[in-house]
Amino acid sequence: MTFPRITAAVCVSLLIGCLALTAIGAVSFFGPLLVHGNEVEHNAGTIVQINADMTFVLKTADGHKIPFQCDNTRCRMQVAHMQRHLFIKAHTDVYYVRGPANMMLLAMDVD
Repeated sequence: MTFPRITAAVCVSLLIGCLALTAIGAVSFFGPLLVHGNEVEHNAGTIVQINADMTFVLKTADGHKIPFQCDNTRCRMQVAHMQRHLFIKAHTDVYYVRGPANMMLLAMDVD
């Protein structure tokens, strides 16, 4: 090898990059579980309706409209954020739990 320092620098850079991507993947997979608990489910789409009784409708990428109820204070504090998402038709992630007898989906966090 004629350039051992350059080869070593490239190898170290690749190693650091691989470790960083692995860490980012682990955090993106396990992060919601750590924050919300293991019973919380996730759905994504765009908000198409927000009602005065703190219910809202999320339209998923495949066209299904799913109703949610804001259940806790964290979700209720995010109403302005949800209204902005409704106005600009932004991608929205909803973390929720199923209510009694799976009748209503209770939103825990909306982002």
